[in-house]
Amino acid sequence: MEYFVLLYEEYISQNMEMYLRLVISALLGMFIGWDRSAKNKPAGLKTFTYVSVSCTLITLVSIYSVDVFSHSNINIRMDPMRLSAQIVSGLGFLGAGLILKDGLRVQGLTSAAMVFLQEV
Repeated sequence: MEYFVLLYEEYISQNMEMYLRLVISALLGMFIGWDRSAKNKPAGLKTFTYVSVSCTLITLVSIYSVDVFSHSNINIRMDPMRLSAQIVSGLGFLGAGLILKDGLRVQGLTSAAMVFLQEV
């Protein structure tokens, strides 16, 4: 039983940085979303929390997969920034969906910029 406790504690200590990054990302996304919800803007608390945590998770998977899979075969080359580039493309698509045009009036530009800025 002690072996499993030590193994669990080692696992937690090795991944503490990843957990801390996820928590900080969630808190910052919640703070930005709360501010926008308080001002009755679209893309509020849940949206920014989901976007920030998902972008952080995808980026962490990209970064840590290079460490895990690049040592298995010398001929494999991995680029950790490829997934991050796809995040930017996807968030640009989401941001474009927030922009609405009503006659000569355009709404949602700030919301679209905020969603896109969340990843950067």
